[in-house]
Amino acid sequence: MSESEQVEQPALGELVEQNDLTGIRLWLAEHHPHEIADELARMDSSQAIVPFRLLDKDRELEVFEELDPPHQQEILLGLRDSAFHELIAEMDPDDRARLLGEVPAKVATRALAGLSPQARKMTAALLGYPEGSVGRYMTPETVVLHRDLSVGRALEVVRAQGHDSETIYTLPVVDDGRRLAGTVQLSDLVLLDPETSIKDTVDVLVPRVSAVSDAEEAARLMQDANLLALPVVDSEERFVGLLTIDDAVELIEAADTEDIARQSGASPLAGHYVAASVWAMARARSVWLLLLIVAATLTINVLQVFEATLEQVTALALFIPMLTGTGGNVGSQSATAVVRALAVGEVRVRDLPKVTWRESRVGLLLGCVLAVIALTVGTLLVQDLEIAAAVALSVIAICTWAAVIGGAMPLLARRVNVDPAVVSAPLVATLVDATGLLIYFTIARAILGI
Repeated sequence: MSESEQVEQPALGELVEQNDLTGIRLWLAEHHPHEIADELARMDSSQAIVPFRLLDKDRELEVFEELDPPHQQEILLGLRDSAFHELIAEMDPDDRARLLGEVPAKVATRALAGLSPQARKMTAALLGYPEGSVGRYMTPETVVLHRDLSVGRALEVVRAQGHDSETIYTLPVVDDGRRLAGTVQLSDLVLLDPETSIKDTVDVLVPRVSAVSDAEEAARLMQDANLLALPVVDSEERFVGLLTIDDAVELIEAADTEDIARQSGASPLAGHYVAASVWAMARARSVWLLLLIVAATLTINVLQVFEATLEQVTALALFIPMLTGTGGNVGSQSATAVVRALAVGEVRVRDLPKVTWRESRVGLLLGCVLAVIALTVGTLLVQDLEIAAAVALSVIAICTWAAVIGGAMPLLARRVNVDPAVVSAPLVATLVDATGLLIYFTIARAILGI
């Protein structure tokens, strides 16, 4: 059968709406857990629970752990008590702790009540770490090796305990006080002589983080150091867990998603875009728009101050949209570049002088290039060289100023413990609009002698 003759397979949501249980089972059998989770996230809770209940037991947990906590909660509330407790108990401790940290207290209490004493103690320990810290995301289920073991004995320990561990590829090595000595890779162990001592092969320089450290920063560290797992220690350097690569990827994705939302002047949505209600999306954007419209009143005030100047030379008003738009765009570009550099650790707060000096030169160069166009456009539109010169000089000054503001504001925000993304593109553009008009009218009045 040719591709044009093939019938497109219905989406899972369509099969649910048609109550086609056979079709749902076939669809689930033909798709990977992450694909199933994405389809479930697109549905409302009453629909998503139907295909989830039809999953095989061995795939149910895989799909569930691919979901974000808001969707996991919706699924849990649709399950009977036995299925509810069985699913919670099978989750990895770190995934379970993150879920219970976000659900209502009533749901968390119900979940903890069904756990074994050991699982409950482990989960409570992870929940005891601050929200957003590495401790909430690390896995305590690891194979820990003593530094005095031989390679052969270490491999026996891995075989004996590996089934109960989330990862065995990176193995922490500790001393008698459980203080972290370093790590060894399983791939190295299997290639070494069984009589070799672990302490002769351990990587003592491997990066490590405190359990109360920021989780996003730890994930970025793993990305920079190309690690599959990052050791986590307590205040006394005792090993307490590993941050694994899958959790690090999720942390970076969540942080980038939040930054993108903040940079567009909105609050991040909880859950899938398609499943979000119109009301939720409007609410996420409205708060920032209200703040920005209040900030935009600065522009109105500036225009009122220079109202007499506009009455004398009305041609100046023609160039206001061009100047404010250009300044806003330059400021937004600078802010976005610095926010990104902050996120990946390329710049720090102490680099503020270096960043502002660099951005001022970039803005000046851009302004000079754009000033040539502004001078040409101004001359053709109003046929007044003085006005055209005022516009061209304003472009240079505004671009330089906007680049400095855009580069400095994220760093200043970080210094006062505010998310740099919050003060990025929209807010920078709004502030540059008002200050750019001050620059424009000041230059125009000086050149025109008003």
